[in-house]
Amino acid sequence: MFQAWRSSSGTARVATTTTTSPSPVTSGSEPPAPLPRSISASEPQQPQRSISYFSRPTLAPPVHSYCGYESPSELEDGYITPDPTHHRPGAASEPFWATSSPARRQQGGGNNNNNNNNNSPMKASMDDILSKGRNLSKRKVGLRDRITCYQWTWFTMTMATGGVANVLHSIPYKSQWLTGVGLFFFFLNLVLFPVNCICITLRFVWSAGSFLHSLNDQTESLFVSSIIVSAGTILITICQYGIPNTGPWLLKAMERIFWVYVGLSFTISSFLYLLLWSTTVFPIHTMTPVWVFPAYPLLLTAPYGANLIAAAVKSGHLTRMGQANTINPISIALASVAVQGTGFLISFMICAAFLYRLMTQKLPRDYQRPGVFISIGPGAFTAAGLVQLANSAPDFFPADFLGTQGTVAISILRILAYMAGIWLWGLSCWFFLVSVGSLWKYLRPEGKSKLQFQMTWFSFVFPNTALVTATEQLGQAFDSDGLKIFGCVLTGCIIVVWIVVFWRMLECIWRRELLWPKEAED
Repeated sequence: MFQAWRSSSGTARVATTTTTSPSPVTSGSEPPAPLPRSISASEPQQPQRSISYFSRPTLAPPVHSYCGYESPSELEDGYITPDPTHHRPGAASEPFWATSSPARRQQGGGNNNNNNNNNSPMKASMDDILSKGRNLSKRKVGLRDRITCYQWTWFTMTMATGGVANVLHSIPYKSQWLTGVGLFFFFLNLVLFPVNCICITLRFVWSAGSFLHSLNDQTESLFVSSIIVSAGTILITICQYGIPNTGPWLLKAMERIFWVYVGLSFTISSFLYLLLWSTTVFPIHTMTPVWVFPAYPLLLTAPYGANLIAAAVKSGHLTRMGQANTINPISIALASVAVQGTGFLISFMICAAFLYRLMTQKLPRDYQRPGVFISIGPGAFTAAGLVQLANSAPDFFPADFLGTQGTVAISILRILAYMAGIWLWGLSCWFFLVSVGSLWKYLRPEGKSKLQFQMTWFSFVFPNTALVTATEQLGQAFDSDGLKIFGCVLTGCIIVVWIVVFWRMLECIWRRELLWPKEAED
């Protein structure tokens, strides 16, 4: 037990003894202070556990970040999550405290004696970690071991690549070389997306229980919808680069896929949020705009519908005033606005909680900073979709829409869409400045802080592609050369950022910082 007394200088001294009797008084020192009234000298003191948001808890270390690139856990920073059920990717869904049970300690080679240090959860978990590390160190880490580290976050790469292709197509100044660069990113995305799907499937097949774990993990579960968003970017670029150069069969196919995407995005988004609300607790101090990610499939509905209608007009399969040969543009436009509004309102409410978190908990921790850029997406995607629909409105809305005569209804709708678009564009620009400012300590020349690479670095690209697209659409709507040129400059910056992030990803794979089991590294 610990006993404390005051020396003659007034400083506190601590003496450690192995019995409950007071330590002998030596010459030149004061006798120990009496024990507190609530604890008698004859009774052994029970170790008291004091946990707060500012003290490190004595809990077992989390064992879910084992592939070298996952974000650190709350427990590593001194925070407590109610019901912390973090697991290692590929392991069975088991609470971390189960590793400290007597049966598990016997299985792991631990001795079940009365020594509290050996029977503690920390000791049991560390034994498991060291044993796994020794097992991996005895054999060579192969391709299968690396693929089992694959996570949903890798689909942010295809989201960003498809976003760059979308931005290049939206540039108002057309040229052959720009089209060629856009086609390069388009076909590259068509290659990367199947590779991601194959690798994530192999992980689920080779590592039993990893699929359910990915749906329950506090970090990875938020990125499950990234596969739907990646598919959405591919569908948008197919409308841009494919429909004008093919027959009406592709236009009709993309219309049917549009309705499938609407139903799937609604279903997946609601399912993921219900799953998260039912199985996982997210404290407000860990809040980042990544919480918006399950709603991101909804935010691509208006851009998808707008590009589908614009491609039909450009290819000549949609005549003026909505006399369509193959598709129903009014139904597509109205459904796009309805679903897009749902996604934006959900995201807006979550971003409001993020502002509350900033006011009470300051900026997110270092590994969470890239996720701040996700707050740009909701307003930017909505602005881009609404303005592009308004730009094509005279080509498909009938003159007597809503019982009006002439083009009154069309003019009113375009004015409303333009005003709402520029309002949301301003909101996205504000979030962009906040996001860049949160990285200032890493960007300044004298700064010594380094940001470790994660796949969430592609958040530097994908949400900003929506901001660039919205800028270019507003430039066409208001016939503003300034906005058009500004959009072209931002496009160049986006391509440079994508190249830097993609090269950094390849470098980390080569250096075994990505897709590498953490136990082997330790």
